[in-house]
Amino acid sequence: MFYSDEANLANNTTKINTFFSEQLQQDFLTTRHGTLYYGFAIPQQATTAIIISSGRIESLFKYKELLWELYQNGYAVFIVDHQGQGRSYRLLKNTHKGYVNRFSDYADDFATFNDKVVQTHWQGKQVLLGHSMGCAIAYDFLSRYQHTFSGAFLSAPMFDIYTKGTPKPLAKLAAKIASLIGLGRSYAFGQNNYLPVDFTVNELTSSEVRYKQFRELYLAEPDLQLGGVTYGWLNASFDFITTLVDRKVSIPLFIASAEQDTVVDNAAQFALTHRQKKAHLKSYPHARHELLFERDEIRHAVLTDFYQFCDSL
Repeated sequence: MFYSDEANLANNTTKINTFFSEQLQQDFLTTRHGTLYYGFAIPQQATTAIIISSGRIESLFKYKELLWELYQNGYAVFIVDHQGQGRSYRLLKNTHKGYVNRFSDYADDFATFNDKVVQTHWQGKQVLLGHSMGCAIAYDFLSRYQHTFSGAFLSAPMFDIYTKGTPKPLAKLAAKIASLIGLGRSYAFGQNNYLPVDFTVNELTSSEVRYKQFRELYLAEPDLQLGGVTYGWLNASFDFITTLVDRKVSIPLFIASAEQDTVVDNAAQFALTHRQKKAHLKSYPHARHELLFERDEIRHAVLTDFYQFCDSL
């Protein structure tokens, strides 16, 4: 397998950008909620397609390195910007606000993308690769819709939110009350418009190279920027999370847990794993939340497990 690495990332940027602009077909898709932006690329002799459900604030533009790497390894790749993110539709006048009417709207959009784009262009083996909020969306989709996925690899899944110094019951109550009294479209306490933080205090990754690329991309492409969450998004997410205990997914699941995650609550990942017959969890030491954008030794381990998981299906 070919693994992209930090030392050669700058030198490979031209190749990656050429792939992104020439091989990755990009377009808009109309759903009943709005217009989604997506991309896909299919190399010759591909036998497996990787369909990516990205995390909060992410866009397919952020996944350039991974998409290129997967393509180099002979995988077809499909990816969509979820509503409210990237170049897909946003519901609020202030486009920096993270908001969704119902959490299930994400999976409904994803189902349309799967039906109209993935199934139109690909009939072989399919593996779902999710990250963070994208894992919750993927799990919602897999539990409610008929599909042809062989398995799902879930990176740092958002099966619950890490509320840091705020007791979780209080955070849930605040989001619920705020939504009920008409503040659902207001920023939750402490949240604001997109504001990049210095690498030294970031909670996402320990890879300075990849973190710098991410921030430079969002500086150069302001329309990709997304700020903090609203009370409405929090309330919708908490409501969805409470339904997870009753949901079942029949296909194999690989849950990749970041040991030092301070974005999602890892305890929920262990709890869900125990409830699923075909779920396997592995924790990656010293890893922060963005496993797919971590430093090489962590990212290499995660992707090695991902490739082995795909081969096992």
